[in-house]
Amino acid sequence: MNTITAQIENKLDQLLVVLDKDIENIHENVSRLNELRSLVIKRDDVSLTKLLGRIQTDTHKYKQNETRRQMLRKELADSLNCGIEQVTLTRFEAGLSGEKKAQLSHRKTMLRNLTSQLKKEHASTAMLLSDCARLNSALLKGIFDVIQPGTVTYGPGGATERSSTAFMNLQF
Repeated sequence: MNTITAQIENKLDQLLVVLDKDIENIHENVSRLNELRSLVIKRDDVSLTKLLGRIQTDTHKYKQNETRRQMLRKELADSLNCGIEQVTLTRFEAGLSGEKKAQLSHRKTMLRNLTSQLKKEHASTAMLLSDCARLNSALLKGIFDVIQPGTVTYGPGGATERSSTAFMNLQF
């Protein structure tokens, strides 16, 4: 792949544009996960609904970019007479030199870093939501289970109290 034809070079330029959109999309998703955690902690239902609406709106944009990337990979595979699984950034990077190689390397590094960051943010968000579900479950169990006579509870001052009745104060 030392000699790149004009057709392949054109497709590589198009691929660089698609990779830029991928970088932008991943960066947006990292920001959205941060925003999601913040809104869950604040219990801001209105903003959570707006965030969900933005995510649903942008889903079409992500799908279009994914379709374009896959189409370019297929066209490049056909031009190079190889399978689509062999069309990788690493393969092109090895066959390029100069400015194109630097551009591709930069995007590849950015994608790798952003993907790693996205995985961390996803794990943090999943842990927060898991803890919220666990706490909600414990609260519901505490609310709806009948307190057994003689159960030890804690008062507002932190002192232990023996309870013989069950009552609750809920705000809807």
